[in-house]
Amino acid sequence: MKHYNFDEIIDRKGTSCVKYDGLKNAYQGKENLIPLWVADMDFATPDFIVEALKKRCEHPVFGYTFDDDEYYESIQTWLDYKYHWKTEREWISYIPGIVKGIGLAVQCFTQPGDKVIIQPPVYHPFRLVPTRMGREVVYNPLKLEDGVYKMDFEQLESLIDKDCKMLILSNPHNPGGVVWEKEALVKLAQICSAHGILVISDEIHAEMTYPQFRHHPFATVSEEAAACSVTFMAPSKTFNIAGIVSSYALVPDSRIREKFYSFLEAGELNAGTIFAFTATKAAYTYGAEWLQQMRSYVIENVNFVDEYLKKNIPQIKVYRPQASFLVWLDCRELKLTQSELVQLFEDKAGLALNDGTMFGKEGEGFMRLNIGCPRSILNQALESLKKAIG
Repeated sequence: MKHYNFDEIIDRKGTSCVKYDGLKNAYQGKENLIPLWVADMDFATPDFIVEALKKRCEHPVFGYTFDDDEYYESIQTWLDYKYHWKTEREWISYIPGIVKGIGLAVQCFTQPGDKVIIQPPVYHPFRLVPTRMGREVVYNPLKLEDGVYKMDFEQLESLIDKDCKMLILSNPHNPGGVVWEKEALVKLAQICSAHGILVISDEIHAEMTYPQFRHHPFATVSEEAAACSVTFMAPSKTFNIAGIVSSYALVPDSRIREKFYSFLEAGELNAGTIFAFTATKAAYTYGAEWLQQMRSYVIENVNFVDEYLKKNIPQIKVYRPQASFLVWLDCRELKLTQSELVQLFEDKAGLALNDGTMFGKEGEGFMRLNIGCPRSILNQALESLKKAIG
């Protein structure tokens, strides 16, 4: 068994990467911050993916390509292995990115003025995409009860009217890292099915669910869920290949599938690239061991941050994730305004995190920390934060 080195520090500057080379634009000229924001990892993309891409590059022609049997079989085998989800080939389609997929679904299934429901605090494109496309976003905020995020079904049913056409679900949840229990997803499906609301389930963090939890693809929890949903997945977060657009959709319901996939086909938006197909096949064929080791390292990073803060900065608390390499930091005990909190992290500590209010007003008092990096970098960042707080 090969041992992968996640402690290795890799210089990513000069590769046109958003996380490092985009700092200056995103943080008002502050290009020397420690970047702990954009949701990709600083770990090397696994060697079996790199080798597969190199091998394909040995052939000197990069002409038109198509999604072959191996591509579909790799996805189907992986979904069965990870979630015991037995899928049909016809359910699956390449899409040009999950945020783009959300935009395409909004265009396909709704009209300007229709309402789209989101559950903040949540990944900000859920709000931005429908809003910029002329849809009305309505909010079903998560409840934070006894330190645990839960869906507020009573509030959801109270806001639904005839104009509500879609709900965008983060499963697992970003930024909270919540792996939703099956019962919650079943209830959500019941409500949405009863009101004719299509659920778009973003499951890009699913593969990084921690071993003690179980991810339930939304479409698997009930017949109602399968009949009212579109699921988006990708190997991009898990295997650190976000720059290779490798997302795909799964639609079990034939009526929804025909409408959406016909929409995609009309503009060849379902046409993937050589490198997307190559990387996906390699990730899902050879990736199990690497994923297990990477996930173990990330979990230890969670523990490291949690223990450090408890010992040195007890005013900041970790909302312990159940999936992903993103950590939601509860900074409310610092009793700072949001602008003061951001200033503390950026100007005093020299750190680039995501402002919690990016995910909605419910994120006030929070910051999102990306721990998908060598532990030495996290230690450096936390030491700097400790010094800044004094």
